[in-house]
Order: sequence, then structure tokens, then C-alpha cells
Amino acid sequence: MSGFHEVQFPPDISYGASGGPGYSTTVVTTVSGHERRNANWAQARGRWNVAHGLKKREQVAALIAFFRARKGRAYGFRFKDWTDFQAFAQVIGVGDGTTKTFQLIKRYASGGEIETRVITKPVAGTVKVYRDGVEAASGWSVNTATGIVTFTTAPGAGVQVTADFEFDVPARFDSDQMDITIETYQIGSWGQIIIVEIRP
Repeated sequence: MSGFHEVQFPPDISYGASGGPGYSTTVVTTVSGHERRNANWAQARGRWNVAHGLKKREQVAALIAFFRARKGRAYGFRFKDWTDFQAFAQVIGVGDGTTKTFQLIKRYASGGEIETRVITKPVAGTVKVYRDGVEAASGWSVNTATGIVTFTTAPGAGVQVTADFEFDVPARFDSDQMDITIETYQIGSWGQIIIVEIRP
């Protein structure tokens, strides 16, 4: 991913964010009143407004520094979506005796439908990997910039590989212009601080 900094947006500011996953759907209404819907995106894309997370003057200073370092929309960063940042017992593959690398994913299931999300930004120190339900304490590593788990020795044929982990979302600012107003000596505000997910 070009133009990306492996640094996390201040989590104390993102904690107050509003937003979440969104889709793009074209809806055409016929003369008879029936609808035809076309899903333009196969995967959701997150969008958040973190303006409500600014509570202290120190947070404003941190946001200004973070915005300048990312040069507005130019560089992506890691964003913690507090509504969805954990995954447990996710099946990331089945061993065949040869394959050593497995991509972290998270599945969302509802009503017989499953959406699979590729996880590229796991949080260091939170990943646990299991072979057939037994934790593998060693013999593997994870790239926290790509979400790829690599085994020293390939899991045997038929061995189910699962993982628990926390993760960030690759994201960027949706504006190149900061618009902060100092309301009092202790606090400033920025009406809409929009952050959007970057697709892996």
C-alpha cells in the first residue's frame, strides 16, 4: 500500500467517533413502483466522523500534529474502530502440508450470508494462532503491516488454522484542509473530521 504510515490515529480521539461500514447501492424504481437494486461494492467501506472525540486542548494539539505528519489526505494510517476491532476463532485456512502462509480474515455471518473481510493491520502482541484448536505458542510469525501469518513448518494436511486478534483499519483523512475553531482556552472544535477506510 503506497503512501501509508504504520502509526495509529490517537485512540482517545477515535473513541468518540460516529460512523461505521457503508456500501454503494444503485436503486432504480420502475414505473410500477418496483425496485431494482445493484450492489456496486462487494465489500463495505468504513467512514467515521471523529469530531466528537475532541475533549481536551491536548487532543487538539495531538490532532494538529497527526494531520500535519500525514499531510492531509496524502498518507494513510491505522485507525481503531472501537465498535469492531476484535476477532476470535477465525478460520484462516486448512493445512495441506505445503502452504506456510495464511492471511488473517474476519467473517461476518447473518441469515445464511457471509461476508469475508481481509485483515491487513493486526495489532502487535494480540495475535494468537491455533492448530486444530490448540494454541501454537511458537513456530509462526505475523506481519502486522499485511496481516499474513507465516509458519516455520507448514501445518499438516487437514489441520485447521484459526486465529484470535485485534486489528486496526487502514484509513486516511477525507480532507486536505484543517478547520479547527478554538472555542475556549481549553478546547477547540472541528465540525466534521471525516476519516475513510482504505481498501487493501
